[in-house]
Amino acid sequence: MKSLTIIFLFLVHSMMYGQDIHWTQYNDNPLFQNPGNAGAFQEDFRFIANYRNQWRSVTVPFSTNSFSADTRYKNWGLGLLAFHDQVGDGKLRTVECQANINRPINLSMLPNHTIRPGVNIGFNYRQINWSSLYFDNQYNGYIFDPNAPSNESFQSDSKTNLSLGLGLVDDWKYSDRLTFHSGISAFNLNRPNQGFYNQVVLRDVRWNIFTKASYALTSDWTLLPSFQYSRQGKYQECMLGGLARYAFSTRDKVNLYGGLWWRNKDAMSMNIAYEKGPLYCGISYDINFSKLVPASNARGGFEIAVKYVISRFKPKQIIHRVCPDFI
Repeated sequence: MKSLTIIFLFLVHSMMYGQDIHWTQYNDNPLFQNPGNAGAFQEDFRFIANYRNQWRSVTVPFSTNSFSADTRYKNWGLGLLAFHDQVGDGKLRTVECQANINRPINLSMLPNHTIRPGVNIGFNYRQINWSSLYFDNQYNGYIFDPNAPSNESFQSDSKTNLSLGLGLVDDWKYSDRLTFHSGISAFNLNRPNQGFYNQVVLRDVRWNIFTKASYALTSDWTLLPSFQYSRQGKYQECMLGGLARYAFSTRDKVNLYGGLWWRNKDAMSMNIAYEKGPLYCGISYDINFSKLVPASNARGGFEIAVKYVISRFKPKQIIHRVCPDFI
C-alpha cells in the first residue's frame, strides 16, 4: 500500500480512537446525555431534532443529524434516539440507534429529590466509501486520473456493533424558585470493536457529568446556568455557561432565551432560542479560539435544536352534588 493510503489509514485510525459526537446545545439532546433523562419532563410526549455542521472552513465538514422521542409509561421513562454523522472525503458515516429506559425513585432520606437510574442499549453502524478516495496509483506519470483503478484491496467497508451504557439523574427541588437537574453516565461500557481491519480498535468509554439549575429571579426572568464535563479515552471536553429566559406571556407560554457557552481550549458559543406553547427552537454558533484558528478563521460549528411536546387531553372532572330527598 502506497504512502498516501498509509497516511489516510492513519487519519481514520485516529478518528476511531476519537470522541463520540458532541453538541453545543447539550441540554437539548437529553437522551444522548444520560438515559436517566428519558421521560423527565412535565408533558406526556417529547420529540427533539438536532442538526450540527462543523469545520466547513477547514475541510469537508462534519455533518450530524439526531432525532429522539421519549415518554413515560406506568412510571417508567422510555426513550429512543437515532443519529447520523458523516465526515471527510471518504464519507465516513456513523448511524446509531439507542433505546433508553429508567425508573424514578423517591427516597425518604432525600426529601425533594427524585432519582432516575437508567440503562442505554445502542446499535452502531459505521461505513466508509473507498471509491470516493484518491490514491497515488491513479497518477499515470503525467497527470492524475481519478477514473483509473486504485489497485487497492480492502478487507471491509462497514462495521456493526452493540453498545451498553448506564446513567443516574437526580432532580432536586431546593425551593419554589430554585431547582437542580444533575447526572452522571457512562456509555460504551462493553468497549465494542470498531476497527475495519483485523486490528482490534476498542471504542473508549464515554463519561458524562452534568448539572443545570433553574432560578426564578422574577415572574418574567429566569436564569438557567449549566455545566457539562465529558471524557472519552485521552480526550475531554468541559462546557460552562447558561441562558436567561424572558417570559413574554406566561398564559400562552411565549419565552425568549439568550446566552453564552464556553468550551475549554476550543470555542465560545452564542445561543438564542424561542419558545411558544409546545414548540421550542434554539440556534447556536461556535466561535473557535483554539490552535486551529489560522485555518478556521475563528469559525466553528452551526447548530440547531427543535423540540415539540405533547400533553394528553385530560377532561375536567365535574363533581355533582346529590340533593337530599326532602328538597
